[in-house]
Amino acid sequence: MLRFRGAWRFNTPGAIPPEVSADFADLIGKIATQGDRQTILEHFKAYFASAAGTTASWSSSVSWAETDLRTYMTQAEENAPLFVEAFYDACDALGRKDLAVPDVAMMNRILSKHHTGYEIRPPDLNTGDSGDLAPIAVPERPASLDERALELIQKSLSHSEKFLSEGHYRQAVQEVLWLLETISTAFQGLETEGGTVEGAYFNRIIGDLRRRNQGKTLDLVLEWVTKLHGYLSAPKGGGIRHGTDLRAGVATTQREARLFCNLIRSYISYLLAEHEQMSKS
Repeated sequence: MLRFRGAWRFNTPGAIPPEVSADFADLIGKIATQGDRQTILEHFKAYFASAAGTTASWSSSVSWAETDLRTYMTQAEENAPLFVEAFYDACDALGRKDLAVPDVAMMNRILSKHHTGYEIRPPDLNTGDSGDLAPIAVPERPASLDERALELIQKSLSHSEKFLSEGHYRQAVQEVLWLLETISTAFQGLETEGGTVEGAYFNRIIGDLRRRNQGKTLDLVLEWVTKLHGYLSAPKGGGIRHGTDLRAGVATTQREARLFCNLIRSYISYLLAEHEQMSKS
């Protein structure tokens, strides 16, 4: 049983996306290959029926067991915490019987992929009440970059989200910070109204861009970018880029990691749009 707000057992805080239910159902199908299929389906039926506020009876066939399970899962979707708990508890019980079941990291990847705002951190089910667990969107195909660059960007964003879902918060921030530094190199040699960007690495490139866009929104945004980058680089600050101070450093928390990742993702999104605009000039 997972721990979360007791009131949620009686008043749902919101439904789970049906895509999560579909992904969990696929996993149940794979788990069921390890023994008597109907017995395993009936096992999951009992947990999801309970989450839906009812009880399950044995189905007359495997086919009906599959249909009944999906019915109970659909009913349980109305209460996201109870739905997640049902799947987690059912897997935990089977794992104790030496069956291979999805680990917490896999469950969290599914919850993160569909932006549920929930994360399993046994024995707790955590959530961002203000929606801060949902990642800021980044354009998938900026026209001003080639396929190799687009692939690199999407892989890095995906790796960061994976790290977050698995509780590796420092690595999650480190990945998007690296991506921010990498994307800055796309501005090398670009012509702006104030001249050519000549810097060869992050600080110089950002400095050139600011000098050539003084008083504009880009200048202000890059000031914020510089301050965040400096904080995350400092051992006595965020301690992400150059290591953390062993005496004064503090480990990055889940909320801090999501905040930093979303801030950096928003800057990346803005810079990609600016790069596309400058490339057209």
